[in-house]
Amino acid sequence: WHVAKYFQNDGIAFYYIKPQFHLTFYGFEWVRPWPGDWMYVHFAVMGLAALCVLLGCCYRVAAVVLFLTFTQQFLIEKSLYQNHYYLMSLISFLMIFIPAHRACSVDALFRPAIESATIPAWTIWLLRVQLGIVYFYGGLAKLNGDWLRGWPMRIWLGRHNDFPVLGSYVHEEWCVMFFSYGGLMFDLLIVPMLLWRPTRIPAVLIALFFHLMNANLFNIGVFPWFMIGATMIYFSPSWPRTLLHKLLQIPGKSAAPPTLSKNFSPSRGQKWTAALLGIYITLQLLIPFRQFLYPGSAIWTEEGHFFAWQMMLREKNVGIRFYAHDPTTGKQGVIGVRPYISERQMRRLGKDPEMILDFVHYLHGKMLELGHEEVEIRVLALASLNGRKPQLLVDPEV
Repeated sequence: WHVAKYFQNDGIAFYYIKPQFHLTFYGFEWVRPWPGDWMYVHFAVMGLAALCVLLGCCYRVAAVVLFLTFTQQFLIEKSLYQNHYYLMSLISFLMIFIPAHRACSVDALFRPAIESATIPAWTIWLLRVQLGIVYFYGGLAKLNGDWLRGWPMRIWLGRHNDFPVLGSYVHEEWCVMFFSYGGLMFDLLIVPMLLWRPTRIPAVLIALFFHLMNANLFNIGVFPWFMIGATMIYFSPSWPRTLLHKLLQIPGKSAAPPTLSKNFSPSRGQKWTAALLGIYITLQLLIPFRQFLYPGSAIWTEEGHFFAWQMMLREKNVGIRFYAHDPTTGKQGVIGVRPYISERQMRRLGKDPEMILDFVHYLHGKMLELGHEEVEIRVLALASLNGRKPQLLVDPEV
């Protein structure tokens, strides 16, 4: 779906080939687009790898290729960051180590020796924990004053006057609070409800409603559909077989999982697996909290915003202008930045002081190339956060 969309809208050229400048993540400045039209090949290979993972064809190789191609595309342009792209990168990484090709796959069809009715329990729990972190940390992030007062949900709902049925109520305070507190409670409680069997079916129905509403109200791409499908991982691992056996009236195969003997001693490989899993989960639990190491609020400064599941917490309306200042003559003029940066980059850049600084360094280099030996770049950036009065985001005198 992701790859097809990029080909359909020619987003490959718009986002990766045409821009002269790319906003990169700290430490990953070396990740660049392929030269010429090779990004088209990159996306084609990514799509083929995803199809092979889906079919379980050359699974291990395909999973590695999918992770590398998707993650490179994700890291090239920071202005395109979405939490679900980060999640998809993590899931594609985990799929490298999960033996998802042991059943119902092309690999198992042509290599019967690898077929198995069981897999280690940690593989399923790893996916459950990863998805649970996304939900729970998304809920924790909503425990802030703006969200609890109905911002920015009040702004977003106000744009949907024409939405069927709901459109008549989007400006009502009860509707705003229903969606704000409903989203908060959903994120915090959905995983426990999915894990507990008596509440599992109601939880699935609630999740279905929640994600379908998100898909129709907000432009967040594949994320709602991805999460609807991923919800099934919280069911009993045998549910697909059980369903097929009932529908096709095929006697079910009983697959008894291996039991541990009293004298069980983990192998060196199992110890390494446990250690690496512990490190991975620990990092996933700690990284979202790094925002508290920075001064100020992350939804204003953007420091610690990435990789922290800060989902849909702010509506930032911005206006930004770049000036070149000659310190010897005192002359100052507006810099036309359209030749250097796309509209999408500009919209995202204006919200983030660090991105502004990255682009300013690039602009300074361009000014030097044009023969301006001494030039200062200054920025007038005004931002309105969640309906507040616009304020300066950076110091225009620096």
